Amino acid sequence: MVGGRGIRVGVWEIVLLLVAAAGAGWVDAVVGGGGLLQLPAVLLAGVPPVQALATNKLSSIFGTASAAILYARTTKIDRAVAVPAALLAVASAGLGAACAAAIPKDALIPLVMAALIGVALLVTFRRGFGAAAAPHLRTRPRVLAAVLVSGGAVAFYDGIIGPGTGTFLIIAFTWILGTDLVAGSATAKIVNTGTNLGALALFAWQGHVLWGLGLAMAVCNVAGAQAGARMALRGGARFVRVVLLCVVVALVLKLGYDRFLG
Repeated sequence: MVGGRGIRVGVWEIVLLLVAAAGAGWVDAVVGGGGLLQLPAVLLAGVPPVQALATNKLSSIFGTASAAILYARTTKIDRAVAVPAALLAVASAGLGAACAAAIPKDALIPLVMAALIGVALLVTFRRGFGAAAAPHLRTRPRVLAAVLVSGGAVAFYDGIIGPGTGTFLIIAFTWILGTDLVAGSATAKIVNTGTNLGALALFAWQGHVLWGLGLAMAVCNVAGAQAGARMALRGGARFVRVVLLCVVVALVLKLGYDRFLG
């Protein structure tokens, strides 16, 4: 099968990609980090790196947006933070994607790994972290900080490299605003939709998106995202905490392998 731009993707590779997209949607909807499954699968199917990143964004934006809609209908989301952060994220992620070629990713990966290890230690040893909301932390300076960190810094990072974006967003909202992990995950989906849109817009303008393949994967990504969001809502903060730790460990191992052994 032709995936677009002269890139051929076989039938069995497409099956692999559809399964990976469903799994990625599930992980993204709970704690983020679905790119850990989906992006390597696209690369293994023989898609060049730039087209793989672009097509991954196309698939992911549908799943993330669908999870965001479900969360918004069933969970109290801090729209005063989520909306401006998402709008800022569109521009920040687009800028990050535009700068991606100029910034050496090998230099960034150790810093990202260190941040993820810090997240793992925080979640492991602070048992009450994100278990319940701490509304007293929601002050005007903290709201501004949450918008700038999530919609600015994290979104820029997503445009440049991406792994762990959803996880960093959840930690930012939980740490800065005192949300519980479920509410943090719900808010993160709205901002993550913005980061995906910003990067996707640039990739589409540059002509790197494999539209047919990406839209087929998007269907499965949405199915996985809906299942993941519903499980997170039922399981609560404890469930999100366990999945968060598993994803963080997997991200650290994957980034470490790519940087030092790959």
